Amino acid sequence: MIENLLPLWLAALPLMGSPGPATLSSAAMGTAFGMRASLPYVAGICLGTATVLLLIATGISGLIFVVPGAVPVITVLAAAYILYLAWRIATAPVGSLSRDAGAKPAGFVGGYLLAVANPKAFAVIGAVFSSHHLIEADPLIDAAAKIAALFPVIVGVNLTWLAFGSLFARWLDDPVRGRVVNVTFAVLLVVSVAAAFI
Repeated sequence: MIENLLPLWLAALPLMGSPGPATLSSAAMGTAFGMRASLPYVAGICLGTATVLLLIATGISGLIFVVPGAVPVITVLAAAYILYLAWRIATAPVGSLSRDAGAKPAGFVGGYLLAVANPKAFAVIGAVFSSHHLIEADPLIDAAAKIAALFPVIVGVNLTWLAFGSLFARWLDDPVRGRVVNVTFAVLLVVSVAAAFI
């Protein structure tokens, strides 16, 4: 089992850590609101992504996607929520204005909803989960081991992106620079979602 962990992590890190709706929104929240204020949002992202992992591991995601009409409805709802979140990031008060206005990030529920609605999460986690085996002899224990191995990757990746984004917050007290960075993150979030749907 141990010898199979490294290939799993080597596949998971670049795929799960690459720019996508969850990672970019974690960085954007860090930039717009700072690390401490954004932790509940990122906790929601982590738990939501873990939910996607469980849906894939149990096969429930496959059942959802074969229900007639479910995919278009889920797609529209996910896109609408992510566009709303991008708008919120783009229009967030910047730097000291953010602190003065008492602006707050989306919070735990917002992060959870984004993660569960994230098309990249289903594609990437599905690919990593199905292409690696930790324990060949027992599919149930193999699934549990992969869940246990991938959860720390989920947490590490999103905390890293949050920290990366919060580093920008220190230099963005200037309203023009702050607005440019917020709008850039919002545009990247929309582009990452559009790329996942194409």
